[in-house]
Amino acid sequence: MYFILSKVLLIIIQPFTWMVVLLVWAAITKNSRKKQRLIITTCIVLYLFSNSALINLYAKMWDYPPNTSPKNDYSTVILLGGFVSEDEEGTGHFNMAADRYIQATKLLASHTASHLLFTGGNGSLNPTKFREGVFVEAELKKMGFADSTLLIDSQARNTFENAANSKTLLQKAGLKPPYLLVTSAFHMRRAMLIYKKAGMDVIPYPSHYIVGKHIYFSDLMPNIEAFGTWNTYLKELVGYIVTLFK
Repeated sequence: MYFILSKVLLIIIQPFTWMVVLLVWAAITKNSRKKQRLIITTCIVLYLFSNSALINLYAKMWDYPPNTSPKNDYSTVILLGGFVSEDEEGTGHFNMAADRYIQATKLLASHTASHLLFTGGNGSLNPTKFREGVFVEAELKKMGFADSTLLIDSQARNTFENAANSKTLLQKAGLKPPYLLVTSAFHMRRAMLIYKKAGMDVIPYPSHYIVGKHIYFSDLMPNIEAFGTWNTYLKELVGYIVTLFK
């Protein structure tokens, strides 16, 4: 039930949803003064959430800074899924978040960690037979990583299940903490909270930064891409708050 509710919540928290509700309300109300206020409010929401400068400022406060000097004796790097998408033929391909995979494999190849644990299955409400873990395991073997260095969970549907399944696999393998945790920078804060609540000692290794380091005057102009970025960060904020009280 929680899994389904979380998917519904993603639609509700999107600024575009708010705008649609405001515009529908404005269209059906017979109060001309209220109609005017609703339209003005819609315009304000449109500008605020299409403003790249605003989301960049928020992201700078939210994102974990890069981990530039990890020590070289970790037992495991934990790689969270979400960087592989299913195509029309039911096979996988790397998506925009593939930097997660790149950074994690670098850590394994450089012997910063001796093992890599991947966790990720199919998080769709109507899942097919495709499992991200199966795809990732095949790609890791193509790169020449030995089976003995890999732990694969292809069942987790969300970050809570990532943490629970990671803990089980690591305890079974006898691999000691602390562990390096690799996920996108925007997701790291929530992932760290979930893993620590699961009783796991993890060190953040963020990747896949989706906002720029600098803010320019042109960022004050409306930009439709900012909506998508806000959707991502609002999902993380709400998820973080829910996790605090879970």
